[in-house]
Amino acid sequence: MSYSLPDDKGHFEQYGGVFIAETLMTAVTELKEAYEKYKDDADFIKEFEYDLKHYVGRTTPLYHAENLSKKLGGAQIYLKREDLNHTGA
Repeated sequence: MSYSLPDDKGHFEQYGGVFIAETLMTAVTELKEAYEKYKDDADFIKEFEYDLKHYVGRTTPLYHAENLSKKLGGAQIYLKREDLNHTGA
């Protein structure tokens, strides 16, 4: 099975498109254009990573589920704590 990225209109080969409310399309298009313009800018990336860390709560920590690991016979179980994101998972 191969994976292909969507075309400029959001289509995956003959399927799909963008599943979003029409009232949001202008804002989403503006966001896409701004991201394309700044995605390789070092200052933008630095600010974006700062916001992810201090506002969204990323990167989320791994939690060692020590008791569960013991109960399951010693396999070391870790949980990715997406529930700790300030903006939801």
